[in-house]
Amino acid sequence: MSLVYKGQNLYIDSTPIKSIAKKNITPFYVYSYNKMRNNYQTFYNYFKKINPLICFSVKSNSNVSLISELGKLGSGADVVSEGELRKAIKANIKPNKIVFSGIGKTEQELTKAIKTGVLLINIESESEAKLINKISKKMRKITNIGIRINPGVDANTLSKISTGKTDSKFGLPKSNFLSFCKNIKKFKNLKIKAVSVHIGSQITSVGPYRKTLNTLYKIIKLSRINFEYVDLGGGFGISYQDKEKKIDIKNYSRLVDKFQKKLNCKIIFEPGRFVVGNVGALISKIIYIKKNGNKNFIILDAGMNDFMRPALYNAKHNILPVLKLKKKLIGNVEFVGPICESTDSFIKYKNYSILNENNLVAISDVGAYGSSLSSNYNTRPLASEILIKKGKVKIIRRRQKISEII
Repeated sequence: MSLVYKGQNLYIDSTPIKSIAKKNITPFYVYSYNKMRNNYQTFYNYFKKINPLICFSVKSNSNVSLISELGKLGSGADVVSEGELRKAIKANIKPNKIVFSGIGKTEQELTKAIKTGVLLINIESESEAKLINKISKKMRKITNIGIRINPGVDANTLSKISTGKTDSKFGLPKSNFLSFCKNIKKFKNLKIKAVSVHIGSQITSVGPYRKTLNTLYKIIKLSRINFEYVDLGGGFGISYQDKEKKIDIKNYSRLVDKFQKKLNCKIIFEPGRFVVGNVGALISKIIYIKKNGNKNFIILDAGMNDFMRPALYNAKHNILPVLKLKKKLIGNVEFVGPICESTDSFIKYKNYSILNENNLVAISDVGAYGSSLSSNYNTRPLASEILIKKGKVKIIRRRQKISEII
């Protein structure tokens, strides 16, 4: 996490949050460039021996400035829509470092991807292959594709973010994959370059990855195709709470090293959360404090429209006071938002530092699936996003005006 206390005041890197809040309307997202750079370099260093292509998962945070900063560090982009593709191009990511994933790419999206000349379009059905072939034929192009396989592996994560089980909507099962590989010659305008796999998100154990590599190796051998790339996806978990388990990436890197040597292929990774998850905080103001029965409700100006993960996944993100006081509240504390939904609740504590109305708090570790999942629900404007880099405070997305929504 990039948040630290200096005395009673909460800082992000060397910048006090209260000073950022003086000039910006709450709620707002704030990110640490230092933390993001360190996370990216740490990830790369784990796999340095195999020199992988790292394609940042744009769906985790689609802010153009952040994608651009990662591009300068050497990252490519993994995109799942035309909008994300356009953002990656706007952020100066080279097309030969862009992988286009997703199970429901439209004809318009595929046309844009083929015109752009992305490194790979990862297909998820034979119907998609037919459509890409048809568009490529019209455009007189040969298009590079990867085939996403469904390995039938349980990632031991939340069911809502598990994508590799046999009954999930993603990828081709083994039998379909092998028959497609046999029939590839009928698609004259396609070139199979890669096999792709992604088994889920917020994975904290190496076990599912080990199973996936073993399954993948066997299937690749059965296909009798020498794939230039193996796209191993992402999904690497981080710890949101102190006692939560973190994935042992060092251990996983050894397995990937052996796998890569056996196949002599180039490896692609698509990390998102691991790179940006703990770089950001959502700063919010307390509107009201009220007691219902034996519970103290802390009502914030940030709602589930600003930050959806707790409502969508029952995710727990710690909330820190921007000014830390020593006294404790007696009784139960629940931080909630202003949205007219009971699910608009962030976290509960048995006790908490004393707080007052108009105090600021920071919802921690919101860099991934925070701003990118936000919406205009209840006709609320999208929050601004701010990057702290070399001590400078830079607005990288201005707060939306209500008039722009209307």
